[in-house]
Amino acid sequence: MKKFTIITIAVLTTGIYACNKDPETTPAPDVYNPTAMTVTVPAWVKNYVGEMKHPSDNPLTVEGVYLGRKLFYEKMLSNDMTMSCATCHKQENAFDDPRPFSQGTNGVFGDRNAMAIINLGWSSTFFWDGRRQTLEGQAHDPVTNPIEMANKWPDVVKRLQNSTVYPDLFFKAFGTRTIDSNLVTKAIAQFERTLVSYNSRFDKYVYGNDTTVFNQQEKNGYAIFKGKGFCNNCHLMNTQLADEVLRNNGLDANPKDDGYMKYTGKAEDRGKFKVPTLRNIAQTAPYMHDSRFKTLEEVIDFYSSKVQQSSPNIDEHMPDFGSGLNLTTQEKADLIAFLKTLTDNDFLTNPAFSEPK
Repeated sequence: MKKFTIITIAVLTTGIYACNKDPETTPAPDVYNPTAMTVTVPAWVKNYVGEMKHPSDNPLTVEGVYLGRKLFYEKMLSNDMTMSCATCHKQENAFDDPRPFSQGTNGVFGDRNAMAIINLGWSSTFFWDGRRQTLEGQAHDPVTNPIEMANKWPDVVKRLQNSTVYPDLFFKAFGTRTIDSNLVTKAIAQFERTLVSYNSRFDKYVYGNDTTVFNQQEKNGYAIFKGKGFCNNCHLMNTQLADEVLRNNGLDANPKDDGYMKYTGKAEDRGKFKVPTLRNIAQTAPYMHDSRFKTLEEVIDFYSSKVQQSSPNIDEHMPDFGSGLNLTTQEKADLIAFLKTLTDNDFLTNPAFSEPK
């Protein structure tokens, strides 16, 4: 029987290190004996947002994370076996989709931009409209969505159950060879909790106190982010560069998409959407829930002078700009230069997050 060990994925200033153990290549155990796993992040992350939250019935294990990683890239989840989670959440795009809208197996495009998967182990709301409160719940919906994978869970389960690989992998991860949708989503959620990103130049400058990694333009942009631009009103300086509140940021005077209201049915929630993280923002274009902005320049122009103050339920953190922030051309360029320091190249290329071979 193998020894019980703790395997750590470490996110340090030198990069992300992952366990090299491949559960698929090891013999199926006679006894269920999973290997506990932790996701280790820099101390300053815990100082701001605490330890990552894990459901009591779904602790991280090496075997569970590996199974979730394999399922994340598994095309058997879609009705015609052409799509996986990774089809619309690409690692090189910070697990986002570079297309304005993702295309389902039936050829139809969705009406909301796919969201990046970054540091979601600390989140409590998921999807643009906040309709799910757990990663497990978030992993459930795309499989059955008729304009996404368009499948039925019994069909997914039958395919996985009949495979030569998955029953043993589920036993290693969960102690049973009987597969169900609950275990599939638990495994995918375990993998997604390992997708942490804290190794950008921004992290080195702000939390590592390395003032050499920013040039003067980036420093100017950082000052605008915290000051004149009011950016940190919603993209909090709490290491996540986001918050868990759904907000109306004044995109439209008459929102076409009701947002959070679709979930709650409350008029006061019309036009509210989840505030996304700004981490790796240069890799996640296009922007906003409806992909209306193709570039960061367009985003900054909007916040500078085009916020619709008459939008219903406009967020209290959106100050009454009057005629707008009126950022100068130079200030806009400085702010964009700063936003590009939020790129974490290790996250975008970490082999522990890529499709298992």
